[in-house]
Amino acid sequence: MSGHQFGRSDLPDEQRQALRSAVKWEWFTIGYTTVTITIVAFVVGNSQAMRTAWIEDMLSLIPQIAFLVALIFVRRKPTRDFPYGMHRAMGIGHLVAGVALLVVGLNLAFEAVKGLVTAEHPTIGTVHLLGTTIWLGWLMIAVMAVIVIGPVFIYGPAKARLAPLIHNKPLYADADMAKADWQTNVASIIGVLGIGFGLWWLDYVAAAFISVGIVLDGYRNLKGAVLDLMDRRARTHDDKQDHPLATEIVEYLRELDWVSESAVRLRDQGQVFHVEAFVVPEDDRALLEDLREASQGISALDWKVQDVVIVPVDALPVEADPGGSTTRLLEGR
Repeated sequence: MSGHQFGRSDLPDEQRQALRSAVKWEWFTIGYTTVTITIVAFVVGNSQAMRTAWIEDMLSLIPQIAFLVALIFVRRKPTRDFPYGMHRAMGIGHLVAGVALLVVGLNLAFEAVKGLVTAEHPTIGTVHLLGTTIWLGWLMIAVMAVIVIGPVFIYGPAKARLAPLIHNKPLYADADMAKADWQTNVASIIGVLGIGFGLWWLDYVAAAFISVGIVLDGYRNLKGAVLDLMDRRARTHDDKQDHPLATEIVEYLRELDWVSESAVRLRDQGQVFHVEAFVVPEDDRALLEDLREASQGISALDWKVQDVVIVPVDALPVEADPGGSTTRLLEGR
């Protein structure tokens, strides 16, 4: 299977190039993060904030690995056992990442609160570097200030540009998390400085702040993945609004001279859509040629349209999308 396909859906040039770039950026991120994890391991010390930030770096590898593994299955052709292909693998990867972030984030938050309650005073010692003895905290601060460059200024924005092109929610969530990494790094620096100035509790507060960020990332990823796997109506890559393609399809169908009414059920398979279109013919017959042309016309509207089902009915199903808001649908009933 060539690298430019999603199941049986051939990608246009723009999406093909975007997918290739996304794969390269994911591998770059894995390499970059592996290096940062190794560097931080040498300076993590006894700071709870630093340990939490270090673990967050490890967790940040999950979305990239999930994306690359899911892509292996997404590219496979549909079979009789999997008639819709394996596009759901991307949603499953999204779900796994969300669960991991949520569970570990809650555990880290518990550890931070526990440290505050038990009043455990963390300490940061000194280290010999090039014949000079310096406070380890300065190395911690320097490392955290430098490693944030990659996620915030390099691969985070790059992924954010690519995610809409290939309609990939895990990639968008990964980019969103990366761009927010500066908050984690700033919090860890504040925690280290708190220890240095004798404000031991500030380290645990910073750790708690980082943990809350991990929990929120996990919750957002988990919620989005679960709702998509439950076949919620298709939404945009950032989950902020209903996908406009549903309205485009309905408007296209209503312009056909043999169609009286139309509505669709637009299902997000992970990166491509499954379309069920319902039409009420002007008369009691709907010619096969008319249906075939309508199906081809819908497929041509957007590359993400993988399957098209056009169903002549005498009344539109209530659960089908009439091309507007849910309010319009209910009012129409």
